[in-house]
Amino acid sequence: MRYRLTFVAGVVLGYVLGTKAGRERYEQMKRSAQQFTQNPAVRNTAESAAQQGREFADKAYHVVSDKVGDRMPDSVAQRVSALRERTAHGSTDDDWGTSNT
Repeated sequence: MRYRLTFVAGVVLGYVLGTKAGRERYEQMKRSAQQFTQNPAVRNTAESAAQQGREFADKAYHVVSDKVGDRMPDSVAQRVSALRERTAHGSTDDDWGTSNT
């Protein structure tokens, strides 16, 4: 998915830099992107996808930790512990700026 987003960003950047419309077209595309990202339906979908991702990661961690046991790297175990503590204390914001609303 990351490579797909990078490709799309590259295509958009190439189009903006190569177009004769220049700044005007760039501003139009920027406004369209802002309207899209500020749409409540899009925001809710992104937040629910983030929540589902966190739940899936938590389940996957439990499955893996049961099979791997003490061989789990400390960095992974510390990150999961920190995320659990932060969630337990009521802070639901993650590193991506989403929240559980």
